Amino acid sequence: MELFGVITFFILGTVFGSFFNVVGLRLPKNIPFHNDRSFCPNCHKQLRWFELIPVLSYVIQRGKCRHCGQRIAKLYPLMELLTGSLFAFTFWQIGLDIELLTALLLVSLAMILVVTDLTYMLIPNKILLFFLPFFIVLRIISPLDPWYDAIIGGAVGYILIMLIILISKGGMGAGDMKLLGVLGIVLGWKLTLLAFFIGTFAGALIGGLLMLTKRLKRGEPMPFGPYLLFGAILSYHFGEQFLTFYLNLL
Repeated sequence: MELFGVITFFILGTVFGSFFNVVGLRLPKNIPFHNDRSFCPNCHKQLRWFELIPVLSYVIQRGKCRHCGQRIAKLYPLMELLTGSLFAFTFWQIGLDIELLTALLLVSLAMILVVTDLTYMLIPNKILLFFLPFFIVLRIISPLDPWYDAIIGGAVGYILIMLIILISKGGMGAGDMKLLGVLGIVLGWKLTLLAFFIGTFAGALIGGLLMLTKRLKRGEPMPFGPYLLFGAILSYHFGEQFLTFYLNLL
């Protein structure tokens, strides 16, 4: 039964991942996506039903649009596979519980913002404001221990980035500040700090590698949102074990 659930959530995640791609690419440019069928971004030809099947359509078309022959961005199938994998893993970790909804919404927020930040270096307020009420309601229904940890977490996340912005005079963006504030409601203050630490470490590591390979120049801006979200998901699932292990070492 658990295997069936994992497979079901993987398939569901790939479908949602395809939709998150569309939202992440269209919403920042105010391109309508609720009435239009998906289209090729190069030739703008509308896609037929078999070209909308997550992951498989990319394989069937060998990574190219059948209309214009241009290569399809690898971001599409990668995001579908990643969303499917995270949905399946989340179900396997939590099971059928109200907290599952919180975790799936966290993954959904992450997937959309990874697309917007990597593509446009933007964390849209519309996305954060859409998810925020759901997180607040879910933290009322399924509170942290203690319940006010969500409030402290939101404040800590927001203030932490705000101080960095003020001290560094723009070293980080307001989008990152608002994002960590929203994530703080989900995580609580301790896991929010852990998520920031993991995200900063991952961002520095990847940034260093990109500079070594000359794919990023020193001083060139780099999106930080994906690393914050990576830290948040990692902290959400394994943060307590990590903190316990660390405290035991001390």
